[in-house]
Amino acid sequence: MAARPRPSTDEAREALREAMARLAAGDQTALEEIYRATRVKLFGICLRILGDRKEAEDALQDVYVNLWQRADRYDPARASPIAWLAAFARNRAIDRLRTGKVRGGSVPVEEAAPLPDESPLADALLVDAEQRAQIHKCLGALDDRTQGHIRAAFFEGMTYAQLAEAADVPLGTMKSWIRRGLQRLRACLEASEAA
Repeated sequence: MAARPRPSTDEAREALREAMARLAAGDQTALEEIYRATRVKLFGICLRILGDRKEAEDALQDVYVNLWQRADRYDPARASPIAWLAAFARNRAIDRLRTGKVRGGSVPVEEAAPLPDESPLADALLVDAEQRAQIHKCLGALDDRTQGHIRAAFFEGMTYAQLAEAADVPLGTMKSWIRRGLQRLRACLEASEAA
């Protein structure tokens, strides 16, 4: 039996988008498709933040349970499915640290080990070369400080608290810097799509 050809990036992205829509409509089989397509990437994110395989497994389970309950909140106009799920996983893992749901061997959120994630980043997996180039071009248009904070938060898994501590600024200030930077990034990307 010949192996099925691997779907292209665009096909994989569209299949994931369709599965998210079906899940939001109550299709239980869609959750299994989403799990198969995203579990490795999302587990890597949880492991990098929590620093413990068992904790990462528990966080990943939380992600899919919560996804089942909240799939209708996904808006394909605002983010790709993998970007939304990656942010969801990151937030769930950080929430576990903050709320103390982790076991005794885990570290406080401020000391979460930045473990390397051997799998490619979401943008490398699901965004074609032209879109990647545009994202990096728009990131490059931001001031160095904002660009560095956004890269650290979204590509390296650092928490806002870690970034605020490293920059020696209040947490609210860091959140505002990143929020304004993301707004400028979005405006740049939308302008490039309209052109």
